[in-house]
Amino acid sequence: MANVTLRNVRKTYTGGFEAIKGVNVDVADGQFCVLVGPSGCGKSTLLRMVAGLETVTGGEIDIGGRVVNQIEPADRDIAMVFQNYALYPHMSVYNNMAYGLRNRGMAEAEIKTRVEEAARVLELSAMLERKPRQLSGGQRQRVAMGRAIVRQPKVFLFDEPLSNLDAKLRIAMRVEIRKLQRRLNTTSIYVTHDQLEAMTLADVLVVMNGGQVEQVGNPLAIYEKPATTFVASFIGAPPMNLMSTRSDEIKSQLDGAAGEAGIVGIRPEDFVITDQAPAGGVALPLTVEAIERVGAETFVYGSREQEDQRVAATPGELPPGEVIVRIPGTDAPAIGQKIRVAAVRAKLHLFSGDGRTRIEA
Repeated sequence: MANVTLRNVRKTYTGGFEAIKGVNVDVADGQFCVLVGPSGCGKSTLLRMVAGLETVTGGEIDIGGRVVNQIEPADRDIAMVFQNYALYPHMSVYNNMAYGLRNRGMAEAEIKTRVEEAARVLELSAMLERKPRQLSGGQRQRVAMGRAIVRQPKVFLFDEPLSNLDAKLRIAMRVEIRKLQRRLNTTSIYVTHDQLEAMTLADVLVVMNGGQVEQVGNPLAIYEKPATTFVASFIGAPPMNLMSTRSDEIKSQLDGAAGEAGIVGIRPEDFVITDQAPAGGVALPLTVEAIERVGAETFVYGSREQEDQRVAATPGELPPGEVIVRIPGTDAPAIGQKIRVAAVRAKLHLFSGDGRTRIEA
């Protein structure tokens, strides 16, 4: 096992396109680190650089106290699980898991011990003689993970391993991966664009955007105190409501804070439907446009009469003028109904006008 440290890591392609712009991340021994962000943010490129599948333009990648920039992938003591299972269709499950060890010249008795132990951990013991075509998607993914486990590497790398599975199976496999990582206690770096997957798996969460790190930290701490409006809108489902403090509707309620911040954010669950305006908080009149009942809770989509004018839009943000309110149960106002929603001051998130700085009230 080992820590993984990225020091000012950069990747520039021919033509000058800078895909990774000076990333600094420290993953402690045994931690589960998740890189999350929208498509094109650089998370898979960064993972491939750790694996040695992409060259490093600048900076250092340190695995277990050894800078590996110039070391071949096979000599980095890492194992990678891809989005594509990449199993050999003509080989049994046993031989798929044993193949890499045989290539390294390991004794057959040791191979048998490792494969059978990995199969037991992954509940594949009864399937060792099957071919990949005889397995479900989840079973194939477990074989791919088993192939990585038998190598007993210092670091596991996962590149969106669940994206080809259906929603129910993704949830089950997400739980299995987390249980497995805790059992093996192996340092792991996991890439996903799914923020729910990221929140539930990570010990340390790295939110990326445009080749840069927006915020690093504990998932819950990032959710509760996002550093930028990008993080605020990307982490959380439904996304945070973001509104300009220059709007008269907002400015008049913020007791001078509007002069310091340009954007106020409110999580959907922090709104309540009420006729009473909170002292020091924000209250908004809305017209109900849509209702989503999802079992134990309901999402109310409302429009503000005064359209919001923000400096710039961020991927994942709500359209200007739209507000989402999350309420418990299935009771909800009717579509077209006029309502009033409010949030107390302690639940407000204030950001600078460009959305790049969080301002503590």
